[in-house]
Amino acid sequence: MSAADSSLLRPKLLGRATVNVVVAVSVLYTLLPVLWLVLASAKNRDALFSSDLLSLSDLSFLQNMKDLFAMDGGLYGRWYVNSLLYAVLGAAVGALVSVACGYAFDKYRFRHKEKLFGLVLAAVMVPQTVLALPLYLMASEAGLVNTFWAVFIPVLFNPFGVYLGRIFARGYVPDEVLEAARVDGAGELTTYARVALRMLGPGLITVFLFQLTAIWNNFFLPMVMLSDQDLYPVSLGLYQWNSSASVSPEYYPVVIMGSLLAVLPLILAFVLLQRFWRSGLTAGAVK
Repeated sequence: MSAADSSLLRPKLLGRATVNVVVAVSVLYTLLPVLWLVLASAKNRDALFSSDLLSLSDLSFLQNMKDLFAMDGGLYGRWYVNSLLYAVLGAAVGALVSVACGYAFDKYRFRHKEKLFGLVLAAVMVPQTVLALPLYLMASEAGLVNTFWAVFIPVLFNPFGVYLGRIFARGYVPDEVLEAARVDGAGELTTYARVALRMLGPGLITVFLFQLTAIWNNFFLPMVMLSDQDLYPVSLGLYQWNSSASVSPEYYPVVIMGSLLAVLPLILAFVLLQRFWRSGLTAGAVK
């Protein structure tokens, strides 16, 4: 190899090494907290405050699990069911609403369409915490405060999901297919339900996963809306237990175990639906 070739190869190798180092650091930054959570969930209360967290002694995984579901009369199980209802059902209905709105923005012509879509894009940039107080006042006027609906209804409408729905409709649903369905005598609802929605499957799953993650991790809205512990999601319930742990240290092991179980539904959803959302993320990238 000549000196010129080696001088050209050296920057490439250096750049590749730099990228590998950045990726490795990012992976460690992401996985180390999860590893700590797994190890800490198997330790008893005394081992949590000692320096032997990485040792295989003082394991009490099953006991921590029993204590978690027995604490405060089994409240954690109720919180888990609440989170599943808020997140899974809310994400499913919200994804259907978002994709339908995005489809309408892409395939239909109506007055002020682009202006309305501009409002949708502007709403994407509004932090959800800013909307919590107005939503509380509206729920109070409707008599929905401290009910299941006070948390469930607001999560059904996601501006970012509408934006993604329009992108997916443009990438997955050709106008020619819709015209062919209309020529065959299909109405607009039939065309959407039987033709377009099937093509939008990967996009629908992608929006569902985005909303599932956002709703499952939602904390501020339930904290504002709810005062009944039986209606709490997992995130708010664990926060309350963690606040009590400073006075009652027996809450520490159950909070850690509860946090470990709380991440499992999201991991399971991404693993089971990965082939759909991976294809959804590449919508429109390849013709």
